[in-house]
Amino acid sequence: MFYNNSSLFHPVTFFLIGIPGMEEVHVWISLPFCSFYLVALLGNATILLVIKAEKTLREPMFYFLAILSSVDLALSTTSVPRIPGIFWFDAHEINFGACVAQMFLIHVFTGMEAEVLLAMAFDRYVAISAPLHYTTILTPQVLMGIGLYILIFPVLVILPMIYLIYRLPFCQARIIAHSYCEHMGIAKLSCGNIRINAVYGLFVVSVFLMYLVLIVISYVYILHAVFRLPSQEARLKALSTCGSHIAVLCVFYIPSVFSFLTHRFGHNIPHYIHILVANLYLIIPPSLNPIIYGVRTKQIREQVLHIFIKK
Repeated sequence: MFYNNSSLFHPVTFFLIGIPGMEEVHVWISLPFCSFYLVALLGNATILLVIKAEKTLREPMFYFLAILSSVDLALSTTSVPRIPGIFWFDAHEINFGACVAQMFLIHVFTGMEAEVLLAMAFDRYVAISAPLHYTTILTPQVLMGIGLYILIFPVLVILPMIYLIYRLPFCQARIIAHSYCEHMGIAKLSCGNIRINAVYGLFVVSVFLMYLVLIVISYVYILHAVFRLPSQEARLKALSTCGSHIAVLCVFYIPSVFSFLTHRFGHNIPHYIHILVANLYLIIPPSLNPIIYGVRTKQIREQVLHIFIKK
């Protein structure tokens, strides 16, 4: 899309550097990235197959786990495969439209993951605090509504970013000091006013952090309910189940919050640390989530072992 002034245009391509400052070790960095991606593909596909094949796994918890695995597959596939192309084959150029599409999908799937984690926290709270009313509260209609919210709301929130990027004029700069396209990374290349982009970006981050606050509040209530259970065995079982959820939360939120804060306030932290952490929170959670649930969730673990023993 060209403007009347020939110096202002949407460039045909952008140039993704990768991880700036670590170009000499890009090949070595790509090895764990690819390993994590393969683990994410295998692990999440296994979780989905087990839940689909085993009819006893029809509780709301496994419904949310299936959504989480689907989102993890989509998130890692959107972000990771291009990284080896940059690191191994110097495939740094990306089409403007493809870059905006990648930006949109990464932000949407990240938002979906945060919402699934919040839904899983709500599920555990109901299961522990009101077990007798569990099926009457989390009815199929409620689950369907939560599922639609997880799918639709992030799309509606992130969709304006496409317009905010396309409205910007770009001059000569087209080098993105990153390994994938994200909103402010693209906006900062513009020679126009990006204040609206920055404000909207902070709004999206605030929604993301609001989910974290709600999750923390949920687990405070969950732990309070757990320690009120009369049986020690029931308390240990509940804590074991919640332990897997808390582990997933830590794996997802700690690097993502660190990335958000350092991107805006960590001016003394080397830039390659920003980019490396930004890659890690897209790569590590999708690969570790199925491992955590495979080990910590008894039903999943038993079904996976049954499949391998049967074979």
